[in-house]
Amino acid sequence: MVSKEAYLSGQVLLIDKPLHWTSFQVVNKLRWEIRQAFQIKKIKVGHAGTLDPLATGLLVLCTGKMTKQIDSFQAQIKEYTGTIVLGSTTPSFDLETEIDETFPTNHITEALIKETTEQFIGEIQQFPPVFSAIKKDGKRLYEFARAGEDVEIKARTVNISEFEIINMNGLEVDFRVVCSKGTYIRSLANDFGKALHSGAHLSALRRTKIGDFDVENAESIESFIKKLPSE
Repeated sequence: MVSKEAYLSGQVLLIDKPLHWTSFQVVNKLRWEIRQAFQIKKIKVGHAGTLDPLATGLLVLCTGKMTKQIDSFQAQIKEYTGTIVLGSTTPSFDLETEIDETFPTNHITEALIKETTEQFIGEIQQFPPVFSAIKKDGKRLYEFARAGEDVEIKARTVNISEFEIINMNGLEVDFRVVCSKGTYIRSLANDFGKALHSGAHLSALRRTKIGDFDVENAESIESFIKKLPSE
């Protein structure tokens, strides 16, 4: 069992984030549970890279003095797996919002899909989704989007070292991506649809790695709580 002193001096916690939880909610929950278990008034807990509520997988949390390492962990290469649905788009580029437009898909072949992935390997320019937590003029982009306000978003340079198609089932394409910090897989899905002269959105996403940290070594929130001392 990890001691109170160990959490205060600094721990790295690997959590498998469940669907629908925000990264902030996970941090708040674990901070509260640690404080309760050890009767600590205050302890720093932070995460090294946000996962969308509709994504699951690896969330690296740091406690105590290890929170100083968050920036270096965030800068690590990340790996994701997920599913892209071809032929339709949503404003959020995923299932947070309803389908707003459909496109032809009859011309899309397995060969074209695999060939198109090559366009996204290396350094690319990417526009973050308007439904994102990036700040502009002191507000989150999703606040502008939900209010129906137009906002200018600047492209950012990201690096994709691997983009692999794992499986294809009708209009659903399962993939694996290895990418740099700041890459939005939702934007990749949207841009992939455009490159296929169609549309696309993300229907599932799971983060599997951050640097040397692997989701296979992560635990559920429930499992973590069970390990804490109880009254």
